[in-house]
Amino acid sequence: MPPSPAEAPPQPADLSVVPSPAPAAGPAGPTLQGLPAGLEALPAGGARLRFQPGVEVLPQGLDSGLAELGRRIAAGPPGRIAVTAQASGPASDVSAARRVSLARALAVKQALAAGGLPPTRIDIRPMGRTAEALDAVDVQPPEPKAAR
Repeated sequence: MPPSPAEAPPQPADLSVVPSPAPAAGPAGPTLQGLPAGLEALPAGGARLRFQPGVEVLPQGLDSGLAELGRRIAAGPPGRIAVTAQASGPASDVSAARRVSLARALAVKQALAAGGLPPTRIDIRPMGRTAEALDAVDVQPPEPKAAR
């Protein structure tokens, strides 16, 4: 039998757009129920806060809603939460989108901490521009502890 033909080399990665985070495998974490106005429920149990393009500060009136969410998360099961921020910023300037997403993540972290959630429990993930090109910040509750 003749040897199989060589495969073509893989295409180089497109580094102009940061891929969006993949959802975690396995059972979904606890859901955030009864979300304050301005927050959308996510299928995996988290919450999404939308921003206007280029805006880094929290939408007006949402700081108190995020503080309430921080109080509820702090009173719930222990664990770290993830704040994942995205920006639709210009595809030609990756660092600008990263800066906007970082500012958004920090603003959400500060509002959650104002409600009593210890800042050391909040992991921020400024994704910059993702393939979805969203202007949003997602808050994921702590993962449930595995049974031992």
